[in-house]
Amino acid sequence: MHDTFTILGIDFPAYFTFLMLGYTFVVLLAHKDTPRLKINGNHLLDMAMLLIIAGLIGARLLHVVADGQFDEYVKLCTNPLATKGELLAGGKQCVTDAQCIEAKLGALCHPEHGTCHSGRDCLRAFKFWYGGLAYYGGLALASVVGVLFIRWRKMPFRRVADLAGYGIPLGLVFGRLGCFFAGCCYGTIAKFGGLEFPKGSPAWVHHFEAGLITKQATHSLPVHVTQLWEAAVCFAIFAYVYFWRRKRQRFDGQSFAWSLMAYAVARFIIEIWRDDPRGVWFGLSTSQWLGIPLFAIGAGLYWYWRKNPVDYDASDSKANAALERNQEVDE
Repeated sequence: MHDTFTILGIDFPAYFTFLMLGYTFVVLLAHKDTPRLKINGNHLLDMAMLLIIAGLIGARLLHVVADGQFDEYVKLCTNPLATKGELLAGGKQCVTDAQCIEAKLGALCHPEHGTCHSGRDCLRAFKFWYGGLAYYGGLALASVVGVLFIRWRKMPFRRVADLAGYGIPLGLVFGRLGCFFAGCCYGTIAKFGGLEFPKGSPAWVHHFEAGLITKQATHSLPVHVTQLWEAAVCFAIFAYVYFWRRKRQRFDGQSFAWSLMAYAVARFIIEIWRDDPRGVWFGLSTSQWLGIPLFAIGAGLYWYWRKNPVDYDASDSKANAALERNQEVDE
């Protein structure tokens, strides 16, 4: 597990690094496809800048509200010592605050438990770079912003959506690889084929707090690598859409609708084996509940667009004339 990467002496969080690399690659790949779809490339790049901001805000908001850690953020502001603490290397208890600071485990040492805790921080809920992003929240807010931008710029809605049909799953491949290196989003204990995460990782802490391992354990129990499962499934969705479906579409929007349905089903199933602390409602995780309407939306769009194959924006003569003028300026 590598929760950070050091480049030129600077530490970069693994998850956020992979997320940014993936998003950049996806935008460049989609931009390359704009001439074929008669989409203004500059408008796409402008939208991409807005979507990354909206995605981060939405993903962070859903994490804070629905991932079961809201109380932790409240305690971090009102009473930091009441939050979950960490032991020093080797399972040793701290005695002074200086030990926690030196070990980069926080700024406070609990006087009774000997665990390290972060200092008071009333703004932690807004600091997404510390980890904690819920994909569906980012998808929801980015979708709203994207629709508004597309309408404003009079872009062909379904064709732009088709770019997301392969762009979103490819971006998730990078995101889940970041999860794997950071150690988050791990699965349940595996009887075979699992992977042990090192001491101090989220899986190790979870198993230690549950009494499944002792503080002397150097690794967690073997767990299902659900991060890599999802990365593999998302790559399969991307490969199918990009290399096969997008070149054989029967109607604009087909790739996007199909991608939504495929991901919703895959994520719902993978969530069965997820074991990291997150929101659970009536036996289903937050992501499983959100996956149900996502599948319904994808199926509804697929049915409607198939019955109405003409994309109004793409067939609008005025919009196309403006697009051609803009493309000439871009060239």
